[in-house]
Amino acid sequence: MFDPQELERIKEAQERWERETLDPTLKRMPESRAEFTTISGEPINRLYTPLDTQQMDYLRDIAFPGEYPYTRGIHASGYRGKLWTMRLFAGFGSAEETNARFKYLLSQGQTGLSIAFDLPTLYGRDTDHPAVEGEFGKCGVAVSSLADMEILLDGLPLGDITTSMTINSPAAIIWAMYIAAAEKRGIHRSKLAGTIQNDILKEYAAQNEYIFPIEPSMRLVVDTIEFAAKEMPKWNPISVSGYHIREAGSTAAQELAFTLADGLAYVQACVDRGLDVDSFAPRISFFFNAHNDFFEEIAKYRAARRIWARQMRERFGAKNPRSWWLRFHTQTAGVSLTAQQPEINIIRVAIQALAAVLGGTQSLHTDAMDEALALPSEKAVTIALRTQQIIAEESGVINTVDPLGGSYFVEALTNRMEEICLDYFRQIEDQGGMVEALKSGWIQQQIADASYRFQQEVDSGERGFVGVNKYVVDEPIEIPLLEMDPQGEQRHLERLNRVRRERDQERVRESLEQLRLAAQGNHNLMEPILECVRSYATLGEICDVLRAVFGVYQEVLVV
Repeated sequence: MFDPQELERIKEAQERWERETLDPTLKRMPESRAEFTTISGEPINRLYTPLDTQQMDYLRDIAFPGEYPYTRGIHASGYRGKLWTMRLFAGFGSAEETNARFKYLLSQGQTGLSIAFDLPTLYGRDTDHPAVEGEFGKCGVAVSSLADMEILLDGLPLGDITTSMTINSPAAIIWAMYIAAAEKRGIHRSKLAGTIQNDILKEYAAQNEYIFPIEPSMRLVVDTIEFAAKEMPKWNPISVSGYHIREAGSTAAQELAFTLADGLAYVQACVDRGLDVDSFAPRISFFFNAHNDFFEEIAKYRAARRIWARQMRERFGAKNPRSWWLRFHTQTAGVSLTAQQPEINIIRVAIQALAAVLGGTQSLHTDAMDEALALPSEKAVTIALRTQQIIAEESGVINTVDPLGGSYFVEALTNRMEEICLDYFRQIEDQGGMVEALKSGWIQQQIADASYRFQQEVDSGERGFVGVNKYVVDEPIEIPLLEMDPQGEQRHLERLNRVRRERDQERVRESLEQLRLAAQGNHNLMEPILECVRSYATLGEICDVLRAVFGVYQEVLVV
């Protein structure tokens, strides 16, 4: 990208600067650490110049926004025409409570919904199952049947907004409930827009909310992608999620590599099913973490777009430019929030959110300051939403596209991210591919090792955490914390029992039997699942049929 003679002049000038300007400064004022690194442990140079980006070709590697390889963003005008979707993750207790929170957030300027489900729902159990006793509504909303989904979505403008649902093992069933609830209101499935997370591979790697073994779980994912390609053109049937990989302790580069490798495994599975890559690839979306290291996160997002575009065009032969796009949602790092001095989490979240915006996110969730202590209060989520609104309306960062593009540091860090990611791709291939790398525990071991290193740095004080190992104060928590409705669980259980009493039992029995037969064969399972849902079969009953056919996953132990 630079003239060789000019590079030589810069090199000579830098050597002079080091002798005449830098060295005397360091003698007077030594640097505070022997080595400076990113939060992931990647070394950072003192200074970046054109020498660090000299191998780059602008049109090949950076190019223009809206053009391949999309390093500078997938939209030519950035946020000048359309802001990112402001989508706060919400869900707690009963469907009634969560519905009220959604209506409040929409009234405050939120532009999309994001539903969190509780642990019984995530594990495909009805709330009254003995194995999930005491877990009702603690980390999300409880949904045991279509009746709960109808209340959860009551009065929400489903035809006008997008909805994201963080659900994985039972994703096809919860999605079917959403579709059925909307269609009962007269909103055809083809008009619905949104995302189901549906990323089962990262469950085996990080979050552990799995039910079935890997192969039948992958079948369900492909079934949903195939169904969406044919029936729901506005819906993203999968959000390949690095967020939980990062929350489990991975480095930024591992989050990037393992997430994209998961995405490529889903694409390959769909192609193996016989689907044309351009029929489904434009609806694949991604979900990344925004952690504390500002520039590392920005570089991660820029590298992700470039790597994905090249893989889709060169490896899979996708011809539709939208198949090359990496569209992503970002959530600020829950693992970075501290119970100590919770108000300062507002600053952490603001910095992380700004990194996501400067990295070109399409959708953003900002964590609330109190999430290390409890489910977010109304005051806390309002501040979290206002954080995004201030970035959008007051900071000026939306005025130009990719304002950090061309920065020697950012471009060099983006290149380094891509280099590490591609090296991980090679190691994954040596393991036999992503599925085999998960089965052997190799992926889990990489994350565990990174998590251990980081925790050692925090425990030793080498890595500073304000309020935890630096600037510690002993003071009581003074912010208001959310209290759930103590009657919520009872209302939910009464509704669940009423559904079981009043539904057409023969229709339920027949729909579950048809699902069993379909699961034993090789049919797409979405229509049988939809029929089960419409009959008011419960989530647990539907998952129990699939458990009986598919079995359950046994975790690989990592030592």
